[in-house]
Amino acid sequence: MAKGKTNAMRLLEQAKVSYEVITYDVADGKIDGLSVAEKTGKLGQMVFKTLVTVGASKQNYVFVIPVDKELDMKKAAKASGEKKVEMIHVKDIQKITGYIRGGCSPIAMKKQYPTYIDTSAKDMKSMIVSGGKLGTQIELTLQDLIKMTSAELYEIAQ
Repeated sequence: MAKGKTNAMRLLEQAKVSYEVITYDVADGKIDGLSVAEKTGKLGQMVFKTLVTVGASKQNYVFVIPVDKELDMKKAAKASGEKKVEMIHVKDIQKITGYIRGGCSPIAMKKQYPTYIDTSAKDMKSMIVSGGKLGTQIELTLQDLIKMTSAELYEIAQ
């Protein structure tokens, strides 16, 4: 296995979930989802980004959507049962999740937040999410990601 396992990888292994590690170079500073998809040679609809929000109730929520889409804030609020949700500040990502921007995995965050995965994932054999550090992605099945995050499927991307 790859040197420098992340918490997400350790948790997957403890749960006996099979996954594949995909690495990419971050030296150019391009760590946005579309750049990651391009660098890994994967389609944008197969690579998912992890977005962390805060609701009007001050509860945090995690949304996992394809990198080639945007989060529909109204649908995200509806999914979470909030009046509205907004993205957390970049400076708060590590404090809330334990991860840094560009390396935020939906698996093994500091706390288990309510998690929603866009319904577009249900037609795929596998999907790719952050592995928990810059330059590292994890490929796994939707069922395994749901198992590891207690996520619900919801139409949240536009």
